[in-house]
Amino acid sequence: MRTYYSLLRSTNPIQIDTLIESHTAIDSSLHIYAREPWPDASALVYNSLRLPSCITDVDNVIVGQLEKAFIDNGYGDVAQWERAYAPGRRRRVHFDGKNTLAVFIASRSDIDDLVPMLTAYQIEWNKLHAILVRNDELRQFVAENTARTHPMSEDDALFLAEQLGLDIEELRRIETVWLPGFFATLNKMAATEKHFRLQLLAGSLADYRRATHYWWHYVNSQLGEDIDLGDRPVYFVSSNTHSIVNLLTGFARREEKTLMDYVRSQGHEDLLAEYDAARQTDESAGILDNFLYYVLKKYLEDNGHSARQQLQTDEKTLGITRIVSQRGFEIETQIIEISKLRSDWLDPRLCESGDESILAKSDALIINIDYPLGLAAYEVLTRVTESAGKLLGVYVMGKAATLNARIGDLMIPNVVHDEHSQNTYLFDNCFSAADVAPYMTYSNSTVLDNQKAISVPGTFLQNARYMTVFYHEGYTIIEMEAGPYLSSIYEAIRPKRHPQNEIATLYNAPFDIGFLHYASDTPRSKGENLGARSLRYAGMESTYASAVAIVSRILRQEAKRLRENKQTVPLGGI
Repeated sequence: MRTYYSLLRSTNPIQIDTLIESHTAIDSSLHIYAREPWPDASALVYNSLRLPSCITDVDNVIVGQLEKAFIDNGYGDVAQWERAYAPGRRRRVHFDGKNTLAVFIASRSDIDDLVPMLTAYQIEWNKLHAILVRNDELRQFVAENTARTHPMSEDDALFLAEQLGLDIEELRRIETVWLPGFFATLNKMAATEKHFRLQLLAGSLADYRRATHYWWHYVNSQLGEDIDLGDRPVYFVSSNTHSIVNLLTGFARREEKTLMDYVRSQGHEDLLAEYDAARQTDESAGILDNFLYYVLKKYLEDNGHSARQQLQTDEKTLGITRIVSQRGFEIETQIIEISKLRSDWLDPRLCESGDESILAKSDALIINIDYPLGLAAYEVLTRVTESAGKLLGVYVMGKAATLNARIGDLMIPNVVHDEHSQNTYLFDNCFSAADVAPYMTYSNSTVLDNQKAISVPGTFLQNARYMTVFYHEGYTIIEMEAGPYLSSIYEAIRPKRHPQNEIATLYNAPFDIGFLHYASDTPRSKGENLGARSLRYAGMESTYASAVAIVSRILRQEAKRLRENKQTVPLGGI
């Protein structure tokens, strides 16, 4: 980190080549074969999922917070460039169609994420280049298949895996991620080495805060005159763009036939078996709802344009406003008016009997954001706490690596060590295992509460030695957002800035504090990261359980608040 931050102070682009020695020296748990001459398939897949596909043509990566920074440095309005996407990172990226990538960042954590990924990707690219240029037969095979956009035959896959020094399973994972341009990418690798150049246009704390200000100002500008965030009680949720609205709209259940027709048309026999099993269970368990939420996400990604329009119409009916960032960094925001929710559309696990009528009198809002990366969490929540009328709760659902659990398990911390501030935060987590376990229906899923988490700077910046030190101290969760969120919470309830290198207690906070982490990675299992495997339906169940626990907690707390306040002014109808 010291190496790349010192280099990035330069006004000229830096060469990623300069960082390779430092990168390989740390023995990252996500890049365990960085020093070896053979390809590290897991690292290659991990990075390919988090960098846009156009990265194969990119030589220059330009990083900044706002459009003005790019314009001032002579790049023009990069927002007019082609928008590029990566399935594993929600980050605003634009490609000039030639060899330059413009990346918008929200905090220093984006740098700690991006720089190691570019370095690892370049290392693995150049390994494959070296293999391809030494093997005439292999290079010819790749060239002859460059236009192929469909999966290889088994014979071709076996030949290619052997020539590249990969297991057949590793090759198939890479093929799946790179399709339809699998062979086109290999052909580009054969043609040339990769040597990224990187330039940071702006990176001061003021720049990050200015970008967050623009985001929050835009959110406010998109709300109707009847919603004043500065005058409303707020429940803040950091999750994703689909979990909360799935529970509130009932859309997946109403579109069950359409969704299952889609599953049958795709030939997903494993999902059909899951559906048959879910149909035979007690509906109150929510197994069917969880399954349909999973299918809906895949359906909308593949071909759900008309369904997406209907879903948006239903959301507007329920007082749910989606706000997608138009400038600067990308964080989607959902503003939800509790009073406008419909009891007949709600997931049946959410609302206790008798609460429906009183919730119709609520003036509270749920602000759900697409969870940010690392230190951006501090900037975002600080902006909300400065502006909202009254903060009633902060609830965070996010994925994490686990040192003692399995993928798909759920972990609930009440101690968080933050590597950014070096603080150790002690707090009352409003969730316990009993709040979530009823919604975990797979017998092999586990909920672990009273855990200790560590918020790290970046995913590539840990190795076995680093993790062992914390594991011996009882830290079993590795993630990126809890510490920054708790630093912001500290400032929301204390009359001073958060400290450095202290034990900070946040007991008896005037609002709910809730953190739920689902295990997506087991870094102590050698090579078993998200580049080696993916979260399937069973592994996603903990996300649905977390969402149910969060929304039901909010609705119970709001009903309790209204009863205590004897609030009687109706704002809508539930």
